[in-house]
Amino acid sequence: MAYFAMEQGVTPLIISEMSREISPKDLLTIWKLFRLMLREHPDIVHTHTAKAGTVGRIAGWLYRWLTPSILWGHRRACFLVHTYHGHIFHSYYGGFKTRVFLTIEKILAYPTNRLIVISQQQYREIHLEFGVGRKGQFALIREGQFAIIPIGLDTSIFANWEQRRFAARKDFGLAETDLAVGIVGRLTEIKNHAFFLAAVARHKQLFGPGKTTNGVARRVRFIIIGDGRLRNSLEEQALSLGLRDEVVFAGSRNDPEVFYSALDVVALTSLNEGTPLTLIEAMANARPVIATAVGGVVDLIGNCDPKATKQVNAKAEQAAYTICERGISVPSNDLDAFCRGLEFLLENAITRTKMGARGRAFVEQNYSKERLVTDTLALYEELVGQGAACATGRSQNIHAV
Repeated sequence: MAYFAMEQGVTPLIISEMSREISPKDLLTIWKLFRLMLREHPDIVHTHTAKAGTVGRIAGWLYRWLTPSILWGHRRACFLVHTYHGHIFHSYYGGFKTRVFLTIEKILAYPTNRLIVISQQQYREIHLEFGVGRKGQFALIREGQFAIIPIGLDTSIFANWEQRRFAARKDFGLAETDLAVGIVGRLTEIKNHAFFLAAVARHKQLFGPGKTTNGVARRVRFIIIGDGRLRNSLEEQALSLGLRDEVVFAGSRNDPEVFYSALDVVALTSLNEGTPLTLIEAMANARPVIATAVGGVVDLIGNCDPKATKQVNAKAEQAAYTICERGISVPSNDLDAFCRGLEFLLENAITRTKMGARGRAFVEQNYSKERLVTDTLALYEELVGQGAACATGRSQNIHAV
């Protein structure tokens, strides 16, 4: 995300010892963060993601308490805030490792002044299901330990997507009558691209080639946008499944305002999600979505009509897809449900258009950057207003990790 920070005029301070995996260098990272706090005197330390949230809050806790004033009972006034964009409490690691990380998160949550979740569903999972955070401390904002602040983005950059569609499709080698299904995200296990490729093969077996729509021969292309350490194995899987002509590995792209406009449907197959930015960006581009019903996905796709649940196999109650306001919901790892839900979208252009329009209106109303800034600053001001920093009148410093 460094490119995005630079575009916004923000120069990030990079700590080279910081890594995604647990490492002895984490102690050096904590030390460097602690020294940074001694130099900058932050009023608020706001951390994001699991690893940075761990080292950042430990450093913040040390900054609070390692001060001479503790001898007469006064710690430094510094508030700790942490945002959960997702969680690692299932589907990432094995049972033992997951329990260790959950225990660490419960310990870190106790001294954290505010725990921010980005959807109602995420609050239910993190606090009610997994027991993270102090009990009985929940409010939408300003009260209790938890706050719900949905993510936000600049929706204006996605306006007039229709004008970019022709050039974007040409860039992917798509013909005018082609249907394009895209999946966007890091090529890692949690995003479940292996299932996506298996679903492409199953869809090809069930519905193509040779499928026609309104008498016109139909060609469906599947575009994987993103990169990661699984790329080589996924490319090998695509070849082994005979998908050389159907699947395009497009690599990383930094122009979501362009590439989404080329797609007809956006898919998500993740095993675990917070509130997926890819679906929000897809809806901002008026794209219908098909997604596994995990995490905050259920809050994005809207109300689902039980009467609109399409049974794939009468003997398999789980093999069903559900038509919702802004997309199709499918059970996790259910190939037939995913394929048939996708085919429903591909066969119904009017439905795609209506879902896309509802998605764009929903994102503009609920996920603007202006709303995100307003909610976050309100939380910061409420916290600082409780501290001695406000009374002394010294400048307010907010650091994000």
